[in-house]
Amino acid sequence: MIDSNYFAWRRLSRIMFKASVSCLSLFFLSHALADGSAVDKVYHPYVDALESEIEFRSLFQENSSGPNNFKQLHQLSFGRSFGQALFGEVYLVGERSRSGQFELEAFEFELKWQLSEQGEYSADWGILFEYEQEFNDDIQEFTTGILVEKEFGRFSGTANLLLIQEWGSAIKDEFETAVAMQARYRYSRAFEPGLELYAGQDSAGIGPVMMGAVSLGVRKALRWEAGVILGIGSDSPDNSFRFLLEYEF
Repeated sequence: MIDSNYFAWRRLSRIMFKASVSCLSLFFLSHALADGSAVDKVYHPYVDALESEIEFRSLFQENSSGPNNFKQLHQLSFGRSFGQALFGEVYLVGERSRSGQFELEAFEFELKWQLSEQGEYSADWGILFEYEQEFNDDIQEFTTGILVEKEFGRFSGTANLLLIQEWGSAIKDEFETAVAMQARYRYSRAFEPGLELYAGQDSAGIGPVMMGAVSLGVRKALRWEAGVILGIGSDSPDNSFRFLLEYEF
């Protein structure tokens, strides 16, 4: 007898596939899409009151054939909640170029606002605000994102829809858009397999991810994520490997 979870997974997979096709079609036809790599992480719309966190995440990209054609992006952040619905975070961003040189690239300020209580509506909603300033160039970026998540039993589907404004003397002033989507199965707190989709101007990709959390005591946990995003289209990196480690306390 086929488990009912199988049918739920099939249903969520079909929804994810249809949404992916629609989003990719929209983004490849548009001229206002996010620069650089679209692969980062998928944000969930939830805020845990009284929580603080230290987060480190890395992105490794293989752009084309050849062992030296490689890019690394590393981000270190500290964040904390403000009341029941707001979570603020400060980032330092560093990059290792394909020539092997590492340097600090930018700093970021981020604010997440949980708009609805979990389960209050058919889907849970949040909004993301992010400001980024590069150290070495006059490039600034402001992002506004809609965060939405819906549960199907032990399955969850999450979407981030982002509107980005870039300006500065070292870049063309413009508005852009980006999308990130995730479908995951909550097998256990320590292990949740899933599938992610990212789309932007210079890259798009889809691939498997794994995530989970390990409790370290009262209100303390170590959360991890790892994924392999396969490039879609000739302009996308062949493979993007993303890792995230987060200490919540």
